[in-house]
Amino acid sequence: MQDTFVPTKSFLRSKWYIIDVKDKTLGRVCTEIANLLLGKNKPYYIPYLNIGDHVIVVNAKNIKVTGNKSKEKFYYRHSGRPGSIKIESFRQLQNRVPERIIEKAIKGMLPKGPLGREVFKKLHVYSESIHPHCSQKPEEIKF
Repeated sequence: MQDTFVPTKSFLRSKWYIIDVKDKTLGRVCTEIANLLLGKNKPYYIPYLNIGDHVIVVNAKNIKVTGNKSKEKFYYRHSGRPGSIKIESFRQLQNRVPERIIEKAIKGMLPKGPLGREVFKKLHVYSESIHPHCSQKPEEIKF
């Protein structure tokens, strides 16, 4: 009888990927990034283990959305105090903090709880093409 293979910490090797999202559709590219972070691209994927890779996202300020979402999509923040809800449109948030758009989209696609928080730490988003992770020689992915 064959035992089920469960990868150990010594077996796992985490890769680094660079993804340029310039002129890419938000939802399409975020699903691919979420799959890389979770490790769903690996043959030994296990849903309850953190076996995913690190992902560097560059040019976040140039992400696109389809249709009228640039005017009609809103992001909400609330501090918990009465009357403190803040509402921003996609365009306003893209001008102010473009990294947050991708982070919020991907965070919503990850598992909720301790595993999702651990996986989310492997995501690095930058609004420009310059990032401080060059020394690891990451692989570049074209979508």
